[in-house]
Amino acid sequence: MNKTPLAERLRPQTLDDVIGQRHLIGPGKPLSRMAENKHLGATTENPSFELNGALLSRCQVFVLNRLSSEDLAEIYKRAESYLGKTLPLTPQAKDLLIEMADGDARAFLNLVDVIAEESLEKPLDSSELADFVTKRAPLYDKAQEGHYNLISALHKSLRGSDPDAALYWFARMLEGGEDPLYIGRRMIRFASEDVGLADPQALVQTLAGVEAYERLGSPEGELALAQALVYLATAPKSNALYVAYPQALKEARASGSLMPPKHILNAPTKLMKKEGYGTGYIYDHDTPEGFSGQNYFPDGMGRKTFYKPVERGFERDIQKRLMYWQKLRDKRK
Repeated sequence: MNKTPLAERLRPQTLDDVIGQRHLIGPGKPLSRMAENKHLGATTENPSFELNGALLSRCQVFVLNRLSSEDLAEIYKRAESYLGKTLPLTPQAKDLLIEMADGDARAFLNLVDVIAEESLEKPLDSSELADFVTKRAPLYDKAQEGHYNLISALHKSLRGSDPDAALYWFARMLEGGEDPLYIGRRMIRFASEDVGLADPQALVQTLAGVEAYERLGSPEGELALAQALVYLATAPKSNALYVAYPQALKEARASGSLMPPKHILNAPTKLMKKEGYGTGYIYDHDTPEGFSGQNYFPDGMGRKTFYKPVERGFERDIQKRLMYWQKLRDKRK
């Protein structure tokens, strides 16, 4: 009996043997033209990660797609033809086998290989097939493109306020072996970046979920992370803080070492008092509104607006306060 894996025995020898990638292979298609012209290509997980910018800029990049169900069905036919027999599967079981492969031809042929070696009295149905083979783990490489693709999908599902999609990508990452605490750290970031003060409890809830996981471990603690995940997905969203902070940082770098205005400086010595430190400062609590409206930016800099709350969630209330305080400032000018 030939012990060489079926996937190796059916490895394409020419481009004409390749199934799938119809956008690249065939009459007039890019890879076929390159082969015809004898032009030295290479495959890699993701050139953005594997190649430096200088080399990447000199390359033409083609993206290989995961195989479709139709592609895998064609590989199934090719396998049966090569083996010279019909595989003992019902049509429904065949469809399930294709689904188990998750778009990966090698994994699919490995499953076919296992079934082909068995002597079965009757074709397996779907439930019997599920018991017969172990489903292949979802495609996911914690250090490569799959990692970044799935965390991006999770983050954008949260931003799009879709708890069901967020739970799906969360489960996909865990099934692929991702560290739950990595996901937790990204959720903490999301709580400030995409929810912010639209819901101040988002950060609290997320920190609590991560802490619960740290105490309970897996699998019990994963439910706490899932709870925080759904909270983030259903919370009102605002990136006002995310936008405000880099603007403030840019202004701080541009303005250099400008001194604060003297009226908000402490004067612990006689000399500092003589120099005007603290002169003219108004204690906000002594005003009727609890708001003095004084300038807190450096003299000559002018007032800046970095934080602009949105009309969602708790930031709606913050916006009302800021507008009220601005009216008081205008009134006192």
